Amino acid sequence: MRTALIAAILFSMPIALSAGDAKAATFGGYECTGGCAGHAAGYDWAQEHDIDEAEMCPEGNSQSFHEGCLVYTEDPSRGSDEDDDGQAIDK
Repeated sequence: MRTALIAAILFSMPIALSAGDAKAATFGGYECTGGCAGHAAGYDWAQEHDIDEAEMCPEGNSQSFHEGCLVYTEDPSRGSDEDDDGQAIDK
């Protein structure tokens, strides 16, 4: 009886998800941290500067910017308005 009561209480409690349990957003296969705006900026920059080779992407202070540039060289028709799941990117 006591085990059944404990089980009933446990199953009725809401389950809290930790931040690690949530699926991270991705942009062109690269994981976004804190949104994909940095990736979108790198993609847009590469588009504006006609970057067509990965070696032309700057490797500065922002890994997400660099990865966004790489995505453009891999798929210039992809666009930068949405992440890989189709969620709008707040630029």
